[in-house]
Amino acid sequence: MKKSKRMRLAAAAVFLLAALGIGTWLGLRKEAEVLEAASWGLSFPRPGESPVGNATAEELAVYDAAYLGDPSEKVLYLTFDAGYENGHTAAILDVLAKHRAPAAFFVVGTYIEQNPELVRRMVSEGHIVGNHTWHHWDMDRIGDKATFEKELADVAAAYQTATGKEMPGYYRPPRGVYAERNLEMAKALGYKTVFWSLAYVDWKQDEQPTREEAFEKLLGRVHNGAVVLLHSTSSTNAEILDELLTKWEALGYRFGSLDELFAPKG
Repeated sequence: MKKSKRMRLAAAAVFLLAALGIGTWLGLRKEAEVLEAASWGLSFPRPGESPVGNATAEELAVYDAAYLGDPSEKVLYLTFDAGYENGHTAAILDVLAKHRAPAAFFVVGTYIEQNPELVRRMVSEGHIVGNHTWHHWDMDRIGDKATFEKELADVAAAYQTATGKEMPGYYRPPRGVYAERNLEMAKALGYKTVFWSLAYVDWKQDEQPTREEAFEKLLGRVHNGAVVLLHSTSSTNAEILDELLTKWEALGYRFGSLDELFAPKG
C-alpha cells in the first residue's frame, strides 16, 4: 500500500514537472516567435514586374513600413546605406544634384560623428538622412524597448548635434534583419521602417561588381515604385550612377522622396 502510494506520488511529481516543463517551453517558444528573426528577401516573378517580399505591402503598412511604392507609377525612390565613409559619397551627391534626384541616406551614428560635413551637405541639398542604428546590430535580437530606443535615439542626437535639426523619422534595419516586435517599437517611436524592392551585391569592397553586372541587375529588375537600395561605399555605384540615372530617365522614370512614398493615399 505504501509502495503504491509512493508510486502514485512519484507519478504525480513526474506529471507536474512535465507540465511545468511544457509550460516553460511554450512560454519560451511564444517569446521566440514574437522575436523570430526575419531577413528581408525578394523574389522576382518576371522582368519589369514588382518583386514579392517576405511580407506584403499591406502587412508592412500596419507598422508604418514599406518596401515598394505605387506599382502603377513610374517613380523610383533612391536610398543609400552608409556604415562608413570611403570617399565616394561626394561624387554620388554631385550626380544626384545633376539629376535633381532626391535620395535618402541611412547612416549609423559613427558616420555622423566622423562625417558631419557630408551629413550637412546631404541635408542642405534636400536629401533625407535616415536612422540605421548606432551599432549596426541585427535588431531582431533586441526585444526590450529601452535598448531598441537607445540604438535609434543616439543616432538622432548625433544628427541634431551635427545639423541643428531633428532627425527625420525613417529607419532601416541593418542588413534587413528584423522581428515583428522591432517594427512595433519603431512605429511607437514615430519611425517609418524602410525596406527595399531593388538591390544587388554592391557592399563587398574586395569584390565590387563590374559595370556590366551592375547594369544587368539594376536595369533588368527595375520596376514601377521601386525602392532602390545602393551602398554609398561602392566604387561601382559612384562610377555608374550618372549613366544609371540617365538610363532610368530614358525609360520614363522620375525620382521621388520617401516623404512622397509615405504620403497618405487618396
